[in-house]
Amino acid sequence: MFNKILIANRGEIACRVIRTARRMGIGTVAVYSDADAGARHVRLADEARRIGPAPARESYLAGDRIIAAALASGAQAIHPGYGFLSENAGFCTACEAAGLVFIGPPAAAIQAMGSKSEAKKLMQRAGVPLAPGYHGDEQSPAHLQAQADAIGYPLLIKAAAGGGGKGMRRVERSADFAAALAACQREAAASFGSAHVLLERYLTRPRHIEIQVFGDHHGNYVHLFERDCSVQRRHQKVLEEAPAPGMSAERRAEMGRAAVEAARAVGYVGAGTVEFIAGEDFLRGGPFYFMEMNTRLQVEHPVTEMITGLDLVEWQLRVAAGEPLPLAQSGLRIRGHALEARIYAEDPARGFLPATGRLQHLALPAQSRHVRLDAGVEQGDELGPHYDPMIAKLIVWDEGTAAGAGLAEDSRARALARMRQALADLQVAGVANNVDFLGRLVASPSFAAGDLDTGLIEREQAWLFPAAEPVPDEAWCVAALDELLRQQTEAAALASRSAEPASPWHACDGWRMNAEACRRFGFRAQPASPSEGDAEAMQIEVTNRGPAAYLLRLAGREIRAEVAASAAGQLAVTLNGIRLKAKVIADGEHRTLFLLGRSWQLSFLSPLQHAGERREEGGDGHLRAPMPGKVIEVLAEEEASVGKGAPLLVLEAMKMEHTIVAPAAGVVKRLRYRVGEQVEEGADLLDFAPASPPQTEAAP
Repeated sequence: MFNKILIANRGEIACRVIRTARRMGIGTVAVYSDADAGARHVRLADEARRIGPAPARESYLAGDRIIAAALASGAQAIHPGYGFLSENAGFCTACEAAGLVFIGPPAAAIQAMGSKSEAKKLMQRAGVPLAPGYHGDEQSPAHLQAQADAIGYPLLIKAAAGGGGKGMRRVERSADFAAALAACQREAAASFGSAHVLLERYLTRPRHIEIQVFGDHHGNYVHLFERDCSVQRRHQKVLEEAPAPGMSAERRAEMGRAAVEAARAVGYVGAGTVEFIAGEDFLRGGPFYFMEMNTRLQVEHPVTEMITGLDLVEWQLRVAAGEPLPLAQSGLRIRGHALEARIYAEDPARGFLPATGRLQHLALPAQSRHVRLDAGVEQGDELGPHYDPMIAKLIVWDEGTAAGAGLAEDSRARALARMRQALADLQVAGVANNVDFLGRLVASPSFAAGDLDTGLIEREQAWLFPAAEPVPDEAWCVAALDELLRQQTEAAALASRSAEPASPWHACDGWRMNAEACRRFGFRAQPASPSEGDAEAMQIEVTNRGPAAYLLRLAGREIRAEVAASAAGQLAVTLNGIRLKAKVIADGEHRTLFLLGRSWQLSFLSPLQHAGERREEGGDGHLRAPMPGKVIEVLAEEEASVGKGAPLLVLEAMKMEHTIVAPAAGVVKRLRYRVGEQVEEGADLLDFAPASPPQTEAAP
């Protein structure tokens, strides 16, 4: 076994590998860019080495620097994690040439599976089922059009070297094919350096199911059952679970055999995932088809660990060190059900736009054998624009007690209940995040029933993105009481530092001669999306009625309250006899309030401050960057007239693209940035002149 390994990655997966290596007594070396000098994985590792500036191409994608760091540290092997260089055959070869063990498959296997079209040819020869389509080398538009017409519509055009939804288009009819092909090839060439595409029949309500496989240097292969990864946004997974709901033992064995044959066909070693796609008749015995093979550990591997009781990173290390697989297929069993939710710094109401900022507050559910958190950040860490916006992975597990066929359903129901509770206990403040969205998602009728497909989020739009509801009285009251306690605490702190700490002028209790002690607090709710109308506001009047007792008046309603604050800043609030737990995080005028298992974003309205009207984007003649990033495409020209919704330019940040569109019909007056230039959040991207509304003549 190795004495020391270098982890060529960052964030959550680097922390994950460190945890297993430490348990096994293996020393760890972290690498970091300038942006990650104080990151959690750097703090956890036994030693850490700088490899370059923040951009990934100059640090985490710089294989020569990583290999040099490994050699200088005395590491014997490199674990690539996932992403970055984990599926780079050239990096694998360079590690071996330097005398380092690459903890992953051989370069030949990575190369064989690196091209979707070549992989499918190989799978066809191995007898692995493929979806009807075209995977050939002839790429002329006329030939591809003819192949598409033969396959039938709807179909998918997919970049052969792609991933993450880039270079992918769904085509509904033959007349739309040429335009979709041209767009797909442009995007594929820009993203992956190759315009090569393949064509596949589009399956109605497709289900995305993957099989975890493992191979060793001794010719042994096993599968560790399936994961259902159907719940996706922007073709990227957001919820995963194992085992797949509704999967029969016979179908599981059939898919497992196909996955093992795929791994055997390329001489696979280590951890890999064979991904399949299936139609809506899958559970009734319908076909499933090979989609691709990921030649690395997957983000969602913890759900497999939870149902098998195994540590897949330990298996990776043992296999890379030359040991045989720890178990044969006959020794592997499924126990219970597991779910994983990816916690992202993103704004679901704005098209899942990635977010940046400092994690002011991060409270995680208590970990146990039922609840697991894999995180790469801690409270106080900064989330920048350079890397993936993942905050953590929340994994839950449970097992049922029902007999016979009901056991699987009972296990999933119990795991789902644990996930709902864990999400309610998870608190994130300082950056936009998807925690409340995930809470709605796991409670949605389709997901709760196990009715899964890759279009679930689109099907459940009304449930997942409901119309804005009024802020409940409980939230307004908690905000006002917290503000009162906050001001009293600040006043007491100022008094203690003064020459006369007992002076009545330090009091902050609202006392008035011959009148009730009364304070007034104003708050405004922040809209969930820019398209919402005027934000809701409320003024709360707080009257002292004894020690820690108050009468609150808001909108003509009266609520009797008691409040106490704990050392951790938690509030215990009793409103009209109902006791609640709450937490409020303050940042300037902004308040994040956690109550009743969800969060609210409020602004404190200072009595000395006049609240301005909310400015609509583009209303002052400027379109601003919604996030820091890089301009990768400019789609408009100066002095060009455009219609409402016309794409103007594309920003890229945190592995995602965001298209800036015209807020109304008008004219692009000035472009302020060119392709390749970096922009900061809020920067003016271009000057825009909305078209004048048509003049109507007054009635005679």
